[in-house]
Order: sequence, then structure tokens, then C-alpha cells
Amino acid sequence: MPKKKQVPPMRNTNMIDEIIIHCSATKAGRPFDGEDIERWHKARGFCQCGYHFVVTLEGQIQGMRPTFYVGAHCEGHNKNSIGVCYIGGLDRVTGEPKDTRTEAQRESLEVLLKHLCRKYAIKRISGHREYAAKACPCFDAHAEYQHIADEAVRLE
Repeated sequence: MPKKKQVPPMRNTNMIDEIIIHCSATKAGRPFDGEDIERWHKARGFCQCGYHFVVTLEGQIQGMRPTFYVGAHCEGHNKNSIGVCYIGGLDRVTGEPKDTRTEAQRESLEVLLKHLCRKYAIKRISGHREYAAKACPCFDAHAEYQHIADEAVRLE
């Protein structure tokens, strides 16, 4: 009998009120993308990439997991959040946590976050490190991006 294809649980997108930003925990300048992350996640037993979006070094925004599916990126917060991951997060030489976002990634993250905040009732933008004992995403995502969510709420 063929193995049944796993599918993540669906959700009502009206439940989405937070974006959680991650890094791929790869060394700066390494040209990974969403397909690489999907392969890594599947090797760990996920049915697909746990993030909803991945931003490559060149700033390409890759849609990975449709937002109507619950993510698999931040334990205890997946049901109400969208997971966004940028490629990088580790120093090229030492491998230590570091904000390695390229200018293209910074620009694309801002465009993506503005779009998502307008589309969904996003109240909070956080970094993974706010919920886990990790450096991820290797910068203070809430301090840098919360103004986008606040502005979107004011425009409603």
C-alpha cells in the first residue's frame, strides 16, 4: 500500500496575528534557498518547509508553505503566526551568530512584512529568539520591525 502523503494542519487565516522572523543559521554568503531548507526540514521529519517564506541572499522572496497551513517554525506559536526566514545568520569565518542580512534581504524583508501586515491582522513582529533559547534571527526583529505592524493597524 502506498504511503499516505503528510499534509500540515490547516487553519483559519483570521487567526494569524504575528510574524516570527528566523535565520537559516548558515554562514554569511552561502547561497542556500528555500529548496535547501525544505530538504533539511524533510530530513528532520517535516512534511514540507516549516517556514511560510524564505528570503534569499539576493532578496528573492520564496513562498514555501501556504499561509492557510499552520507553520512548523516556533513551538507554541505556530497556530497564529507566519514564519519568515532569511538565509544567513552566522559569521562567515567564526560561525558565531551575527546579523548577516544583505541590503537586498533587508529591502525584501521590509516589503514582505508590509504586505503581510496589510493582508492579515498582524499585531506583533518578533524574532525566534523571543520564544526560544537561540540567537535566531541574530538581530532584534521586534525593535526593528514592530513599527510596520503598528502602522498597518493604524491604517485599518
